[in-house]
Amino acid sequence: MTNFARPARRLLPWSLLLVPAAAGIPAGLLWWLLAPGGLNLITRDPALASGNAPLVWLPRDLTLAGILVLAGCLLAVFLADGKRPDPQAALLAGLLGAAAGSLVAWGTGILAARLWGPAVDASANASIAFSLRAWPVLLLWPAAAAVSVFVLELVGTAGRKPHAGGPGTGGTISPVK
Repeated sequence: MTNFARPARRLLPWSLLLVPAAAGIPAGLLWWLLAPGGLNLITRDPALASGNAPLVWLPRDLTLAGILVLAGCLLAVFLADGKRPDPQAALLAGLLGAAAGSLVAWGTGILAARLWGPAVDASANASIAFSLRAWPVLLLWPAAAAVSVFVLELVGTAGRKPHAGGPGTGGTISPVK
């Protein structure tokens, strides 16, 4: 019987795509719970409870930014693990999952505000309702993951001991007599 060799298929690590995307749900809920204009658990200041004051808009966006940067750093720990058969595919899947997770977090926060928040008249300005004014904040999760993977890989490479005997490694060389 003839045995035909099949080329090795590279499988996309779906867990690194789906888990960050699903992690956007608790991230969005956390954003609504903590941010001014949402449930406001950080400050608990009644003046910051509604989005009527423009003073609330920046801290609301910064709260989501902090959550997304933290999520990116956590994701990088899993992506920088050198035990993956195809690290480039893992990194790509993780970054796509992070981008999807950012969108899911934003949508979940908006949905939580509509479901559990007070009714808001946003006819004067759309930012009065719980929303995101700075759209580039959504890029912070994949950006933080990419930068953190770079730093972790750089530190990991610098911390490895070189192999003995190679050029410039300080291997033993017999003295010439």
